[in-house]
Amino acid sequence: MSEHNHVVSKDGSVAMNKVSETLERIEPEQKDAILEHFESFQNYLGKRIQLAQRIGLNEEQLAVAAEKVAGYLAEHEEPRNSEEKLLLELWKVGSQEERHQLAHMLVKLAQNS
Repeated sequence: MSEHNHVVSKDGSVAMNKVSETLERIEPEQKDAILEHFESFQNYLGKRIQLAQRIGLNEEQLAVAAEKVAGYLAEHEEPRNSEEKLLLELWKVGSQEERHQLAHMLVKLAQNS
């Protein structure tokens, strides 16, 4: 797959508009394995955050990316466990600012897992 298909390019720039496209390319079986259990989701997110930090993304960039992912999941995926259900409910009632803060907290949660 060529570099133009990725959210993060070799030079470290981030194309936030490609988040949905990238998530849609994940195989259904892999997506199910990631989302089935909240711990799997945390581990997956934690690994992606470590990778993003190694290429130089700062906390705000990580939160913006997490916000995009959360928005995609809220719109396209059904919760598979009680933790995901709670996150979806918080996402739905939150303002834009509250959603952004929730994204920051998800990044911190994944970093600590």
